[in-house]
Amino acid sequence: MKALFISNDPNLFNPASPVRARMQMYAASIGTLYVLSRAHSKDVRTYAEGVQEGGLILIAVGGGKLASLFALKRKARELIMEAGIEIVSSQDPFEYGWVASEAVKGTAAKLHLQVHTDFCSPWFTRSGVMRSPKVPVPFLNRVRLHLANKVLPKANGIRVVSKRIEASLIARYGNRIAPVTVIPIATSVELPEPVALPPHPFSFALVTVGRLEPEKRIEDILAALARVTTLYPSAGLFIIGDGRSRHSLEKRAHALGLEDKVIFLGWRPDALALMRSAQAYIQASAYEGYGLTLIEAALARVPIITTDVGIVGEVFTGYEDVLVAPPGDPAALAVHIVGLIEDVQSRKILTMNAERKALAHLAGATDQPARVAQDLARTIAGTTA
Repeated sequence: MKALFISNDPNLFNPASPVRARMQMYAASIGTLYVLSRAHSKDVRTYAEGVQEGGLILIAVGGGKLASLFALKRKARELIMEAGIEIVSSQDPFEYGWVASEAVKGTAAKLHLQVHTDFCSPWFTRSGVMRSPKVPVPFLNRVRLHLANKVLPKANGIRVVSKRIEASLIARYGNRIAPVTVIPIATSVELPEPVALPPHPFSFALVTVGRLEPEKRIEDILAALARVTTLYPSAGLFIIGDGRSRHSLEKRAHALGLEDKVIFLGWRPDALALMRSAQAYIQASAYEGYGLTLIEAALARVPIITTDVGIVGEVFTGYEDVLVAPPGDPAALAVHIVGLIEDVQSRKILTMNAERKALAHLAGATDQPARVAQDLARTIAGTTA
């Protein structure tokens, strides 16, 4: 099989990156895999004509965000015609889905789309509700929703990472789209040794991990913490991650009087090891496609507070394995924080149950490269699982 992936991950061109290793494993199962992606200028010079590693061929294009889309389309079209590509798979149904759909037009190549986020959630374009802070949502999300509406019905095959996304796509598009294949994200069950959190005065330390972007709604965690600390002033929060929202979040923490209750650690390669030293993990995302940090927190054996997103309901059951709140509800998050502070036994039970569910889920998510290759082969053949 000859497949082409269209990506937007410059880390592909770092030989030591996890994504490069993952593409090598995919190529071993697929046969011949071309991966075409935007890249930094220094990598474009090296990879513009393609670099081959066994069955993997990496090709880079440069240019700005808009110009690179047209460059990707031209190069993808060229590869389809010259290399005999049988299927083109895009990393999303948005800009890169459009690139893939345009590239296969008028050829025998099949169109395959990957969906990694729950863009059908109303929160994809919603900035907040009455009970929550307003968080600016990028206008680009509305454009992406429009693109997905155009591109998804054209796809011959669709792969998603959770049953939540599968259900949301079927609810939105019905039989106007191809059958959906669910292939969860695989991760290692090996845990690093715990790393102590930086010195702090907290008797109950919460931690959250992720990109500091609007959809993560860290603002709701800060609002919840402000409520909790009126009762338990020694509770505090560590925020691990970076992103466009960091400055506004720092200002928000200051406005809420939480300067000494919130510690921003930035991006840390030892995030999972640090998580193991916290009393609880908290996540307030507006939407998630999967939610890998929930699996990691469960494996790290810390009790979890989360919004009802991603694999909640599929892997974890609310109030049995994790404490669940609706998106955009700081009051509900605060109630759960207080519950964990006050009930040590519940913390132990939730931790044990979540770890058991995570391990069972991962045991059924083995050999992802082979499953991805099978999904692509089915799409080429026009069959379903």
